[in-house]
Amino acid sequence: MQLDDWFLLPEERGNPQSQIDSRRGSNVAWSEGNDAQFLIDGAAYFARLVATFADLQRGDEVRFTDWRSDGDECLSDGGLSIAALLADTCQRGVEVRGLLWRSHSDRFAFSLRENRRFAADVTRAGGEVLLDERVRRAGSHHQKMVLLRHPAALERDVAFVGGIDLSHGRRDDLRHRGDEQVIVLDPRYGPRPAWHDVQLEIRGPAVGDLDLTFRERWEDPTPLNHAGLARAWFSRLTSRDRTTNELPEPLADPPAYGGHAIQVLRTYPSRRPRYPFAPAGERSVARAFVKAVARARTLIYIEDQFFWSVKIAKILVRALRRHPGLQLIVVIPRYPDKDGELSGPPGRLAQARAMAIVQREGGKRVGFFDVQNESGAPIYVHAKVCVIDDVWATVGSDNLNRRSWTHDSEISCAVIDSELDVRMPLDPGGLGDGSRKFARDLRLTLWAEHLGRALDDPELLGIENSCELWKKCASELEHGESERQRGIPPSSRIRTHVVEPVARGRRRWSDLVYRFVFDPDGRPLKLRLRHRF
Repeated sequence: MQLDDWFLLPEERGNPQSQIDSRRGSNVAWSEGNDAQFLIDGAAYFARLVATFADLQRGDEVRFTDWRSDGDECLSDGGLSIAALLADTCQRGVEVRGLLWRSHSDRFAFSLRENRRFAADVTRAGGEVLLDERVRRAGSHHQKMVLLRHPAALERDVAFVGGIDLSHGRRDDLRHRGDEQVIVLDPRYGPRPAWHDVQLEIRGPAVGDLDLTFRERWEDPTPLNHAGLARAWFSRLTSRDRTTNELPEPLADPPAYGGHAIQVLRTYPSRRPRYPFAPAGERSVARAFVKAVARARTLIYIEDQFFWSVKIAKILVRALRRHPGLQLIVVIPRYPDKDGELSGPPGRLAQARAMAIVQREGGKRVGFFDVQNESGAPIYVHAKVCVIDDVWATVGSDNLNRRSWTHDSEISCAVIDSELDVRMPLDPGGLGDGSRKFARDLRLTLWAEHLGRALDDPELLGIENSCELWKKCASELEHGESERQRGIPPSSRIRTHVVEPVARGRRRWSDLVYRFVFDPDGRPLKLRLRHRF
C-alpha cells in the first residue's frame, strides 16, 4: 500500500505557507514511526494526563489549546483539579503556555467566564495562558490539544489530540453515568448527562507537527483580541492582553517510537487580517476526508456530534453510488445539546435533511444510531471519529459540518498502522491495503461498548455485514424495554436515530439560522463559487 493513496500530498493540503509539509525536506505530508493509542472517554484521558504530567521535570515544556477549560474540573475522584495540576507543574519549573478561545458570552451558553478564570489562575501560578480572539466573525478556536515536550529527552515527548476539552462534563467512563461536575445539556439527558468522547495519545515525530501547529498560532503577530475593529477597540479600552511572549527555540522532532503513520490535519478560515501560516485558510480536515471516502469500499464508520451538512452528505452519496457493497454507519447524539424553541429547530432540520439524502441513496446499507447507558438514559456523543475499511482512522476536534471544515480552527490526526491485522477478513476493502491493527482495534473497541458485545465477538469482525448487525442490535434494544423494566439491563446500547421533525411554519427561519449562524462558511469566495474545499 502507498500511504499517499489515503493521505494528502503537500499540494493537496492547499496551504504552502505553513511549514507543516516542508519542514522534513521531502515531498511527504505525514510522519512515520509514531505510536498512537486511543483513549475512550474522558476518565481514561484525564488519568493519562495525570500520569504523564507526573514525569515532567524542570526545563520541560507544556503547550495546550482548548475551546473550553474549567480549572476546577477534577481529573480523578477526589484528585487534583486541572488548574491545580498546571499550577503544580509551573512550580516545579516546567514552562506552561496555553491558548484558549476567548469565548462568546456565558449569556449565550458559552464559556467566557470559565476560560477567563482558568487563564488567570494558571498565569498567576507562573504559566502563560492567553485568550485568543483571532477568529472569523461568530467563529471559535475549537482545537483540543495538550503537548508535553522534554528538551533533554525527546523520546519522552507525548501529545494528546481529540474531542475532549479540559472541562466539566467530560470525565465519564465506559459505564456512562456522567461526570459529577456536570455540564448543562438538554433536560432529556438528565441532571448528570452521560458523555462519550475519544482522544489520542501520540508519541514520535508527529509530536513535532503538533508542536508546530501550536507555535504557528502563538507566534502570529496579529493582536490576540483582533476579531473585527469594534471588538479590538473595546479590548484596548479594557486592557486585554494583546500579544504573546516569545517561545524558546523550536525543538527537534522526537525519535521514532512505533509503527503508525500520522497525518496532522487542520482547519483555519479565510479571514482578515490573514493568518500568516494560512493566508487563504486551510481545509486539510475536509480534503483528507474527501480523499479517504473516495477509497472506501466496504464500510465507513462515523461518530459525530452533529452530522448536519448537505455538502458532506453528497460526498458520502457519491461513494455509496460508486460502490454497491459500501455501508455507512453513523453514531450521533439522540438530542441536540440545546434543543430549545430557537436553538433546536435549525440543527434538527439540517440533520434530518442530510440524513435523508444519504438514506435515499444507500437504503439498507445506511444506518444512523444513537446510544444510551444501561439505565436507558441517552448518552451525549461528542466524539469525532471516522474509520474506513479498517485501514484509515481519524480522531480530532472537527465535526461533519461546514463550520468545522471551513470556519473554526480545528485539529485532527489521521492514522494508518504499518501492522497488518491477521484476523479475518484480511482485506475488507479489496484493494490490497489489508486491514490495519490500529483502525480495526479502534472500531472493535467502540463497537463492543455500543453493542454490548465482547471485544473478541466474531460478529464484530464481520465488516461486510455491519449494517445488518447494528440494526439487529438496535431492534433487540427497542423490543427489550420490558426486560429493562424488570431490572434486566439490555446488552445493546444503540437505538435507531430518529430526528424530531420541525414544524412547517418554522422551517424557513430555521434554515436561515442554520446556514448563517449554526454552520457558516469560512472558505474564500472563489472556492465557494467552485463548490470546493
